[in-house]
Amino acid sequence: MDDAVLLVEGLRREGIDVIAVVTAGAPALAAADGMLGTDAETLLRALADADALVVSVSRATMSPTVVALCDRAGTRVVPLVDDAAGERVAAACGLEAPLSRHIEPWRIAEALSAAPAASAPSPAPRPQPRVIAVWGAAGAPGRSTVATELAVELARGGRHVALVDADTHAPSLALTLGLADEGPGFAAACRQAELGGLDARELTRIAVPLGRTGVDVLTGINRPSRWPELSDRRVAAALAACREWADYTVVDVASSLERDEEIVSDLDGPRRNAATLAALRSADLVVAVVAADPVGIARFLRGHADLRATIGATPVAVVANRLRPGTLGIDARGQVRRTLDRFGGIEDVWFLPQDPRSTDAAILASLPIAELAPRSPLTLALRRFVGEAVVPAPEPQRAASNGRRGVGSGRGRRAARPGADEVARVGAPVG
Repeated sequence: MDDAVLLVEGLRREGIDVIAVVTAGAPALAAADGMLGTDAETLLRALADADALVVSVSRATMSPTVVALCDRAGTRVVPLVDDAAGERVAAACGLEAPLSRHIEPWRIAEALSAAPAASAPSPAPRPQPRVIAVWGAAGAPGRSTVATELAVELARGGRHVALVDADTHAPSLALTLGLADEGPGFAAACRQAELGGLDARELTRIAVPLGRTGVDVLTGINRPSRWPELSDRRVAAALAACREWADYTVVDVASSLERDEEIVSDLDGPRRNAATLAALRSADLVVAVVAADPVGIARFLRGHADLRATIGATPVAVVANRLRPGTLGIDARGQVRRTLDRFGGIEDVWFLPQDPRSTDAAILASLPIAELAPRSPLTLALRRFVGEAVVPAPEPQRAASNGRRGVGSGRGRRAARPGADEVARVGAPVG
């Protein structure tokens, strides 16, 4: 039997007068003026007559507009959620503490008879590092790929991760992940941050969820000519808001660290590389990506000094990407390690193998590699990097590893309950 029918029957046994059952997305459609005629009149009248709206909460079914519609009707919203993503949407919309979508009907009846419970703040401390910038020297060493896979790995275990495209030279996250790049994205977040209106609710609205990974993407500018929108002050303020919104924020930045415009001009105007510099200065950890070939290593070593001058004492984790013996000969890993140690003073290096089969398949499907090929060598190496360098396991767990580095009742109350699949009026006639 359908879950909605079971819930309606259970609420009726508890003495709840269910006056209407509609699809979960119907209130959002009506709030956005997408429902016309008698259907809209029926739904709005049901909301006005009901004491409470019991609704399954997701991005598609709940928004501040729906909350405002219920507030005008004097209707309480009782949120039901499936997962942590639904809890974040409920919290962003200012709803009361949500209940599980699979909870027993008598518990919902108890909640309807009691006063609304405020959402309890999470007692667990926020993890560190909170903001992670992914940088690499010129020449496409794989910054965007590493940033995407890093965000997906950090989201494991129910963490909420924001993936931000702050590249003002060649933004690519929306293109590689098959996301629309005409939406508001990170540029809109920066504008709202400058006006003081950027909070968790607004970030939830403008971000694009990356499937069911737990990653919310703030897409980049769709044309490099829009770079003046990402100023130093705006980017810093937007990332500060992301700290309070997500457990981790992974920022994909451009390669260039030049400040030539500051040298040739004394005017306080836009800077092309301001977004990259601001993101790096805001970061708690910088993941520096180096292409594991002679040209990539030479470019990285030239840019590493500039990176250090920009970020000061901020920790840097160096990742050698696309490791293969073809361009470095025998003991490619040892050659990369010795070269970076000798010419850059870099002792700790993590390695990601070249995996063209999984990478090409992911690009073709517009999906993260970890979603398409969870056992690929690249995914496993990056998972090890996250566990060792970004979110280290507790000491006992680390000691057990091999240590290798690599890579009541509510009688008399009434409720309007959106169901999952069907639209049907149940109980007392509306109106």
